[in-house]
Amino acid sequence: MAYTGGIILFALGILISVALHEAGHMWSARAFGMKVTRFFIGFGPTLFSFRRKEIEYGFKAIPAGAFVSIVGMTPLDEVAPEDEDKVFWKRPLWKRTIVLAAGSITHFILGVLILFVTAMFIGLPNPARADYDANEHPAVLGVVNECVPATPDSYECSVAKGDPRSPASAAGLKAGDRITSFNGVTTPTYGELVTTVRKTPAGPVPLTYERDGKTVSTTITVIRRNLDISTTETPNVQNVGFLGVSPKGSDAPLTVTYGPIDAVGQTFDYTGQIFAGTFRAIGNFPEKIPKLWDALLGQERDPETPVSVVGASRIGGEVVERGVWPIFFLLLANLNFFIGVFNLFPLLPLDGGHIAIAWFEKIRSWWALKRGKPDPGRVDYTKLLPVTYAVVLIFGGITLLTVATDIINPITLTR
Repeated sequence: MAYTGGIILFALGILISVALHEAGHMWSARAFGMKVTRFFIGFGPTLFSFRRKEIEYGFKAIPAGAFVSIVGMTPLDEVAPEDEDKVFWKRPLWKRTIVLAAGSITHFILGVLILFVTAMFIGLPNPARADYDANEHPAVLGVVNECVPATPDSYECSVAKGDPRSPASAAGLKAGDRITSFNGVTTPTYGELVTTVRKTPAGPVPLTYERDGKTVSTTITVIRRNLDISTTETPNVQNVGFLGVSPKGSDAPLTVTYGPIDAVGQTFDYTGQIFAGTFRAIGNFPEKIPKLWDALLGQERDPETPVSVVGASRIGGEVVERGVWPIFFLLLANLNFFIGVFNLFPLLPLDGGHIAIAWFEKIRSWWALKRGKPDPGRVDYTKLLPVTYAVVLIFGGITLLTVATDIINPITLTR
């Protein structure tokens, strides 16, 4: 139930974001005296609508986006005589640029607000955990799990309910113990302990540790289990030796909340990180398309491949199911930043394409005037239609591929 609710909630968050994107266009257009005639959420047949002043507001049957109609967006649009003084393309370039960019600006504002609220009330990932380097810290235990979850993706277990005791708990290890030797191998750092444990076969092995200044030798029975040790670049699930412990330092809280002033700093820090990650993702986008196709044909899904609204909503559902709300809101913020950046690309029919044409017209007119030539006027949009259709087909095909892959071979969260 929580999973389904999470999917619906995340999809609703996306729909609200897209609706506010279009509202950004509408509000800025009206502020500059342009005429707006329609604002609808969804596409397809109209479910209901109402009119307020000169604008018709409403909902359509397919909740897959939103749109706003501004009179005279291009010279191709028919304009009623009474609306000639409210036409979009007759407004100064700076006003048209603001209106066209208002959708992306709205996404950026939403992303910042989501991060700020998350920092204050929900919690952002704890830097103390993110900066932890197992190869630079001694093999001191921070957490000794009492039992072993039934599956690698489980988060809870209980000896009282029949789950087996973890090897570390059964051997009597406690938080604060420092492992100095495992299976005859000296372990000066926690990273070396992990490396040694993972390659150890199942069964009893000798263990030496320090507690309260005393050295203790004992035997611990290693078990083998599947564990996700993926990096951001490479998915990797291996069958490894397992003790059921975590290092000191990793037992710090997963998330941290901040006061209003510190939350501002954390918000802009995360905003910078997300923008950098967004541009990296867009730069790596072409090389991910073949991997999407491979995943659709049954190969293991690269976790770095793009996800559609379907895939993002499924991940949102998993996050809600596990109660990891910070990730839910970080994912929603990431999506807003991505849409905002992508929409500014200078390609029709994206807003960035219309901005590029508007500035091209301005520069072309300036250059003609400088050379004493007549103003060439507006760009002929009819000549750009084939390019627009090509962009729509390419991105439409990629969208279909991504949606299909998200249905057949989705990205799922690991422990």
